[in-house]
Order: sequence, then structure tokens, then C-alpha cells
Amino acid sequence: MKLSDFGFTLPEELLAEHPAENRDEARLMVLNRADRTIEHKMFKDVIDYFDEGDVMVLNNTKVFPARLFGNKEKTGARIEVFLLRELNEEQRLWDVLVDPARKIRIGNKLYFGEDDSLVAEVIDNTTSRGRTLRFLFDGTYAEFRDKLKELGETPLPKYIKREPEASDKERYQTIYAKNEGAVAAPTAGMHFSKHLLKRLEIKGVDLAELTLHVGLGTFNPVEVEDLSKHKMDSEELIIDQKAADIVNNAKSNKKRICAVGTTVMRGLESSVSSVGTLNPYEGWTHKFIFPPYDFSIADCMITNFHTPKSTLLMMASAFADPDFIKEAYKVAIKEKYNFYSYGDAMLII
Repeated sequence: MKLSDFGFTLPEELLAEHPAENRDEARLMVLNRADRTIEHKMFKDVIDYFDEGDVMVLNNTKVFPARLFGNKEKTGARIEVFLLRELNEEQRLWDVLVDPARKIRIGNKLYFGEDDSLVAEVIDNTTSRGRTLRFLFDGTYAEFRDKLKELGETPLPKYIKREPEASDKERYQTIYAKNEGAVAAPTAGMHFSKHLLKRLEIKGVDLAELTLHVGLGTFNPVEVEDLSKHKMDSEELIIDQKAADIVNNAKSNKKRICAVGTTVMRGLESSVSSVGTLNPYEGWTHKFIFPPYDFSIADCMITNFHTPKSTLLMMASAFADPDFIKEAYKVAIKEKYNFYSYGDAMLII
């Protein structure tokens, strides 16, 4: 399949600027692959599709406030810095994106905070990821991270044109987020409320957790028509023995295994044994899934509605069948489902 196979016209008003008032009351479209049916539900109805012993795999990564605003030395020009990845804890080195990029050169200093309490120096201007900054900070590492949190903003996706609100700090995060390191939320999981998780637990549905620190590469546009030539950015992935055991036990008992989000699906497919079971893993993944693809672990997936030509849409198409996804998206647009990070959800069974 080619990039152009994944284009469609998405009305701008369907890009969700705000989340549903209550997490589990977003809309849910249910796609049944076996009989090619489409149902319209509320997200909290997802519980009806799972039984005792089934497993939901969650991504427990936590978004950190990765967007900083500073001023350039001498000119005072306002510069937006988006923290992508910590390179060296001791030296305070970070890969970042800067905007406007053309104004920044090696050796430039940037000042953050009303009292210029945080300073950074540009030390590399040539990385494919943007720039490398060294933060100049006298305190301990813990104090430095606290300072980043104090000055940073919730990194809402660029398509959201409004300023971040106080509620975004909580809502652009899953309720089970615990391992900090993502610059974008695993958005399918944002629909789960504490009440819904409790109901799933009472029903006997097991929860397994992995950590995949979502990077901006997830949203990088695909710029090649031949999908086999597209390279995903690497993202850090941790699957512990406990998660592997829960998944493999369910698999051996022929129970349903649901990947909550495309990041979970990529994580699971990045660590499959030769006999089709899940291995523990700690490292990096740049797995790119597009049709045709044989999935080894999960047999159902929860995901949001994605934008045209995105790698996320390609993965959903690989899982549900490209023609079925096309049909479902036409229905979603007609029925005015909300798309993208703060949008509605789809369950593919």
C-alpha cells in the first residue's frame, strides 16, 4: 500500500479542541471484523465486550510539561523550546525542537522564567531532531527537574489552537500514568475513568502495563509514497516480566488480549518470541506497522480516530483491514465523531 491510499478529507470542525466532559463518556465506535458490523456506543460500554480472564494492556507512560518559552540573549526574541529527549542527566543535555528555528545558532543562550532562573546554551545545531541544548543550572538534578516542571507547559498537539488551560494538565494524561518520559499522551487510554477501571477489575478483566515513552515522531508526517521507506523515530520501551506473564497466560487460555492504543500495539509487536509469545524487553523501538501485517499478540485494539496519511491510521488499517477502516471513517465523519488526541474512540474486535 502507498501513502496516497490513506488520504481522506477531514472537516476541520471534527478535530477535537477539548476532551469529553467525562472521560468515559466519549463516543465509542465498535468495529467487529468477523461480521463487518459497526456499532455506536459510549466509551463506558467497552466493558460489555470483555469477560473474566481477558486482558487489557495499558501504556503507563506519563507526559511531562515539555513546552517551554524563553528569550534569546541580546535580542530578547521569544523562542519556544519543545523538550524531546534527555541525552545526558549529568550534563543536562537535551534534544529539543525550537521555534522559530532560523533564529538559533550554536553558542546562543536562552533564558527561561521571569527571573531568568534557567539558562540554556545551544551546543549543536545540526541534529535531525532539531537542536541540542545544555541547561546551565547550579542545583541538584532533582531541583533541575522541578524547575523544568515549574516553567513547562502541557505539550498539547499543535492542531489545538487555544492556549493550554488548567484542566489540560490532568486531562492530557491517562489516570494510570506513572512513568514520566512522554512528550505526547497515549490518547486511547485517556478515556478510562477510575470508575470504569474498577468495574473492569470487578468483572475479572486483568490489566497489564508496559511503558512506551511517546515521542513526537509518532506524529511526524510520512513523506514517502513507498511506505517501506518511512523510518519511525525510536522510542523507549519497557515490558517487565509481570506484564509478559499476564499476557502469555491469557494467550494460552485463549482469552481476549486488547491493546489500549497504537503505542501499546507497537510495544507488544516489538517483543514477540519465535513461538508468538510476549518477551520482557527494555530498550528502544522504531516499529512501523502498515498493511499487510500479521499481528502476534493482541486480538483487539482501542484507538482514537486519526488524521489522514498518519502512521496511526496505517496501523489501524493493518489491524482492521484497510477497506473496513475506510468505511468506518466515512461513517465517523457523517456521524460527526471527534477526531485526534481529544477525540472519540474506536474498539476493533
